[in-house]
Amino acid sequence: MHELINWLVNTIGALGYPGIFLLMAMESSVIPVPSELVIPPAGYLAQQGKMHIWIAIFWGTAGSLVGAYTNYFAARYLGRPLLLKYGKYVWITEEKFARVEKFFHAHGEISTFIGRLLPVVRHLISLPAGLAGMNHFKFSLYTLMGAGIWVTILTYIGYFIGENQELIMRYSHQALIGVVLVSSMIVYFYIRIHKKKRQAATITRD
Repeated sequence: MHELINWLVNTIGALGYPGIFLLMAMESSVIPVPSELVIPPAGYLAQQGKMHIWIAIFWGTAGSLVGAYTNYFAARYLGRPLLLKYGKYVWITEEKFARVEKFFHAHGEISTFIGRLLPVVRHLISLPAGLAGMNHFKFSLYTLMGAGIWVTILTYIGYFIGENQELIMRYSHQALIGVVLVSSMIVYFYIRIHKKKRQAATITRD
């Protein structure tokens, strides 16, 4: 792990902002590049004065959007049968995709925002959005909001903790738990509000 962190710090330092953009685009598609290892080194480099923290956050978030659109268009133009047929080569199993697809259809557009904050779901939530032909403005907005929050959290973890890989992993996982809890609360209240609206609409019609 120590060697991996050092390699990432050196790689991101050498590639600069385009490296952050590229790695996060890969992370947001189906390529298993953990954002918990990509973004904190950028925060560390910002703390050392070798990067600007908000520019790093910008490029990390932009990379996430591009990676998300890669999945979106793949699903949009290949369709579900081809996606499932060839998805196994990039770790997309039918069971895993079915769970993410169910999550998307159950919670509507907000699932794109929430999905960017959840492990596993984060990499796949763009696929059902593409299949459903989700509005581009809404897809971009919710993706940028979710990815921006996650990238900002990880960047500041790296900024304040530095190069200590054990602490980075520990606090990244703690941040992940916190994000999952907050996301669950958002989904819960979103469902409650919409349920009350549907009940009120039913009463009004009656």
